[in-house]
Amino acid sequence: MRIEAKICGIRTVEAARAAVAGGAAFVGFVFYPPSPRAATPEGAARIAADLPPGLGKVAVTVDADDEALGAILKAYDFDLLQLHGKESPARVAEVRRRFGRPVMKAIPVAGAEDLGRAGDYLPVADRLLFDAKPPKDMEGALPGGNALSFDWTLLAGRDWPKPWFLSGGLDAGNLAEALRVTRAPAVDVSSGVEDKPGRKSPEKIAAFLQALAAG
Repeated sequence: MRIEAKICGIRTVEAARAAVAGGAAFVGFVFYPPSPRAATPEGAARIAADLPPGLGKVAVTVDADDEALGAILKAYDFDLLQLHGKESPARVAEVRRRFGRPVMKAIPVAGAEDLGRAGDYLPVADRLLFDAKPPKDMEGALPGGNALSFDWTLLAGRDWPKPWFLSGGLDAGNLAEALRVTRAPAVDVSSGVEDKPGRKSPEKIAAFLQALAAG
């Protein structure tokens, strides 16, 4: 089975094209102003319009209200909405109904109890994404993209009835081990393909996707 990859935090045409050339299934555009990877709806739309139709374009938001989501989707018809904040199951269902888009809910993971909460989202989300929960004392922590991993063995042997992504601290060097432990059907990477926060490296994107292809 082919493992899908999402390159998240795209801000340049060069990074997006590297994702396409390497065989990524998705690219993500972050609409969260505190993030160094934040894009504007108009800027993301210009990049997304340059990409092939078979590539999934994902709008990544954090506790966005209806007005913000509407502005994002007015600028570009994104294929998937990723909710990476503290959105409740009811809010996920509302977003999905109101905007008519598939929704992926990010689940922050630090321990086994966090995985238990994932079940609450299964009836309302189309996909799940498991990311590392930042420590409470981490300065400048973001909802995602903190270059942190969690204990992958928490996912070992787990079977989810919805498609899901593994995220958090992945890079070309640890990808094979992450997949060996979790058997994830899809992976999401952001900080692991950057020269510095917010600056994607086409070379690191290529190396990550080559590592994925190598199995």
